[in-house]
Amino acid sequence: MAAERPTDLTASSASTAVSLTASLADERVDHRFKALPPDAEGLTVKDLAAERRNLFTGGFTTPVLALSAESVAHNLDLLETYAERHGLAFAPHGKTSMSPQLFVDQLERGAWGITAAVPHQARVYRAYGIGRIFLANELVDPVALRWLAGEMTADPSFRFVCYVDSVRGVELMDEALGAAGTTRPVDVVVELGAGEGARTGARTEADCAAVADAVAAAGSLRLVGVAGYEGEVPDADPERVRAWLRRLVALAAAFDGEKRFAGAEEIVISAGGSAWFDAVADVFAEIPELSLPVLKLLRSGAYVSHDDGHYKHLTPFNRVPEEGALEPAFRLWAQVVSRPTGEQAFLNAGKRDAAYDLDLPEAQVVRSGRDGSVRPATGVTVTGLSDQHTWVRTEEGAELEVGDWVGMGLSHPCTSFDKWQLIPLVTADGTVTDYIRTFF
Repeated sequence: MAAERPTDLTASSASTAVSLTASLADERVDHRFKALPPDAEGLTVKDLAAERRNLFTGGFTTPVLALSAESVAHNLDLLETYAERHGLAFAPHGKTSMSPQLFVDQLERGAWGITAAVPHQARVYRAYGIGRIFLANELVDPVALRWLAGEMTADPSFRFVCYVDSVRGVELMDEALGAAGTTRPVDVVVELGAGEGARTGARTEADCAAVADAVAAAGSLRLVGVAGYEGEVPDADPERVRAWLRRLVALAAAFDGEKRFAGAEEIVISAGGSAWFDAVADVFAEIPELSLPVLKLLRSGAYVSHDDGHYKHLTPFNRVPEEGALEPAFRLWAQVVSRPTGEQAFLNAGKRDAAYDLDLPEAQVVRSGRDGSVRPATGVTVTGLSDQHTWVRTEEGAELEVGDWVGMGLSHPCTSFDKWQLIPLVTADGTVTDYIRTFF
């Protein structure tokens, strides 16, 4: 049987997060935040946002990263309706943005909770009222486990689920939680590895069973499901990914048949990055009736901002265009500071400002430094990044001069957000309506 979409608990979590996140608007703007107007020094974020400054004429310095308000809202809405349409609960991966404001937007659109990868992220989530956390990793740090035990004791409504993928990991968790005096068991899901040479996870069903046996013997843990990450399937294609997802579902059914989920209120089956969530939706629709309700938990995260490179090519919406399309929301604006030859130019943004781990930035538009007119960046190509410079090649006839602003699309959201602590949220006409705070 399929679990109903969470309602009351989700709404309660969102309400708490809204209240705590509101305090971010009271933070003072100063030198810590790149690109913000020098004359805004000392204003609160709320007061600066109320001024509705223009990104190009309102005193911002370059380089400056902007998020499209319209595209972010569109992307948030699209995954909400996608999850609803396919009967999926949604715990978007918060590592992408590490922004409590965006977490609130996701919770208000029905997200079950927020996914984390490491203890620091979970601490940020809790500081801003996130009531359900799915940690997509095995947690064996005794200090972090002691903190977790304290959180669970202090807040009986707090729901936490994490991976286990080894007998030794289970032993370490049980030892640390027992020493911390945990008052209720920590829910865990056995992680099935995506194949030989993939990342984490127990490699075989027998290995998974051994981990489950260890959980059953641990007094501080409770087995509630299975999970994994299909993005690590070697030589991934639709057939291989679906085959692995069916193994995951079969593992859950086998564990259920063996009554390994005794004491659980529901069975959690979780997968789903940003490249194959269509396959997750298809295979999770095939989950047979089990002895308990099933929480089909999707964890995609990069969709919030999408991008102009890696995910633009990998997004499942390319395969299912009838379901909609995500919109790239990032644009990095940098200024031409040197034009030494007719074939070369340099901008004042670099590795400190732009993602570069997957693809280089893509020059998209040029804003004239003379009159503010905007034109396509025809014949302008980014060829490399230094720490503080973008290397640009210009073709013959390309219009580009010192003082012009170049707007660039970025690839890989996770390594774009993490370079900026306060990001202007900008409407299509250049008006800055808010500022997105991140915690990396």
